[in-house]
Amino acid sequence: MNGKLFGNFVDMGDSQEFLIISFSSAKTPIQERWRHNSISADFLANYWGTFFPAHSTAPNQHAEVKDAVNFIANELLENAIKFNYYPSGFSMSISLYMSHEALRFYVTNSIAQDNLLIFQNVIHELLAENPQELYIRRLERNADEESGKDSGLGFLTMLNDYNARLAWRFETVQTRPEVTLVTTMVQLPIVRA
Repeated sequence: MNGKLFGNFVDMGDSQEFLIISFSSAKTPIQERWRHNSISADFLANYWGTFFPAHSTAPNQHAEVKDAVNFIANELLENAIKFNYYPSGFSMSISLYMSHEALRFYVTNSIAQDNLLIFQNVIHELLAENPQELYIRRLERNADEESGKDSGLGFLTMLNDYNARLAWRFETVQTRPEVTLVTTMVQLPIVRA
C-alpha cells in the first residue's frame, strides 16, 4: 500500500476507549443509507455522551459533547455515503477514539478515481486558507451555483464551530482496477473532568 497524508494525521490505536462501526457497501438505495446514517450518528452521540455525565463538574459538557459528536459523525457519514465508490466492494467504517484531551473520529471509505483529485484540491484549500473567510465564500458560491456537492461546508463548520482539527490519509489498496481508500480524521478537543 502507498499512502498520502494531508494535515496532521494521528494514527488510531493509542487509546483503550474506542468504538468502531463498519457498513457494507451493499446495494441499498441511497435514501435508506441516509436514514441509517442519522441513526448511526444519534447512537454514537448517545454512546459517547455517557462518558460525560450531566451531573459532572461541567454540566453543559454532556450536551455539548453529544451535539458535537452527532454533528461531526453525521457529516462524516454523509460524505462517506455520498462519495463512496460502491463498485470497489470495500466497506465504510467510522471509529471514535477517546483520550484525555481529544475525541478522534476516523471515517474510511473508497473513492472513485475521478473524484480523487477534486477532493484533494478541496482539502488543500481547507488546510491553506482562513476557515471563516472560506466558509463565507463557499456560502456565496453555493447560492450562485445551487450545488453544494463539493462545498466542504461540513468540514468548515467543524473547524469554525467546534475548533476541530482535520487530516486525511489516502491509500491505494488495489491496483487493477485501482482502488483508493480515504480516511478522514477529525480531532475534537475535549477535557474530561
